[in-house]
Amino acid sequence: PCPHCGQPQQLHLLQEHVQSLCPDVEVDCPNTCFQKVLRHKLVEHQESCPEVHVSCSYSRFGCSVQGKRGTVDIHEDAAVNHHMLLVLRSNDHLEQQVEVLQQEVLLRQQEVQADNLLLAGLQKKIRPLLQQTDIQECDVSASQRTQRRQDDVLSTVLLDVQQVSRGLPGLEELEQLRRSLDTVTQEVSTAEALKEHLGRVEDNVKDHSCLLDLHEAQLSCNKQRLQELEATSYDGKLIWKIQDFRRKRDAEVRGQTPCLSSVSFHAGRCGYKMAVKAYLNGDGEGRGTHLSLYVVLMPGDFDALLPWPFRQTVSLSLLDQRGAADHRSLSFRPDPASKSFQQPDTRAASNLAVGFSCFCPLDELQDTRDAAYVRDDTLFVRVKVDMSGLDL
Repeated sequence: PCPHCGQPQQLHLLQEHVQSLCPDVEVDCPNTCFQKVLRHKLVEHQESCPEVHVSCSYSRFGCSVQGKRGTVDIHEDAAVNHHMLLVLRSNDHLEQQVEVLQQEVLLRQQEVQADNLLLAGLQKKIRPLLQQTDIQECDVSASQRTQRRQDDVLSTVLLDVQQVSRGLPGLEELEQLRRSLDTVTQEVSTAEALKEHLGRVEDNVKDHSCLLDLHEAQLSCNKQRLQELEATSYDGKLIWKIQDFRRKRDAEVRGQTPCLSSVSFHAGRCGYKMAVKAYLNGDGEGRGTHLSLYVVLMPGDFDALLPWPFRQTVSLSLLDQRGAADHRSLSFRPDPASKSFQQPDTRAASNLAVGFSCFCPLDELQDTRDAAYVRDDTLFVRVKVDMSGLDL
């Protein structure tokens, strides 16, 4: 067993485990604060280390001050008035954007209402046609029955004609047979005309049904677009609520849904378009044992104006629902040489996903002594993109 974490190790690998892998070994902070922290707490310590170089928390509002965390904290206390002015300018800009979005949402709602009215009108038009089709089908059925009866009568008449021919009947009997044949022929012609009319009615019903399907598809597309507009984030942050965790994980175990995808979000109003992918039963090395989380870059409307490759630090977190803020977080800096961080091809839905196949063991997601990441069958995933240096 490891003298620090207690996990059993092969003897010849024990020293390497202690030096490089053991989560309970104290290591030096890579910055210059000269503190020793447990290896598994290193990422959490760096988020509060006073020697880490950070940007002012008001950088998203336009403040360009950067430096050590302690220096930046002093700056933030001293430049309150300047920061408030930046916040006011940003709020004015956001209010203008909100007004634009509200106008766009209003237009979408008007389009949906118009489509609903058109759909209702089409349904009213097609209802009489369907009723007429039912009536015509009844008429055709009656005509077919009549035709069968007339066929029987015609057969009987033919037999009578043959008998008359053998017996040399009189002219009156022949005239009566001729009238019977004319009556049968006329009824057959009527049945054929009804059948042709029914065919035309069925063609009209098919045309109206196709038109109705087109309007329903357009209505569904407008509703989906409206939902995306209402849920879109532009500040490089997203909190993704995954409900029905157990059912969705069981479906993934059975191979029905390989992964889940969040709604898209943006790093800036005109910035990078991204999304999060989650494998609730794990992916790759973590299949069956861990929760896997990834981030993908998607083709955006402003990709031609953005710097490539993508270089911003991305942080993924599972949020603690017990109120202790013991969130589990991992972050990565993009590899400029990876194709995953190049400009996305508009012919593809997204670039290759990048993230962590072994983000969190599945047995640590439920209520534990330290945290609860799945509660009431719901999981919250947060993604945050470092916006430093982006003028979007």
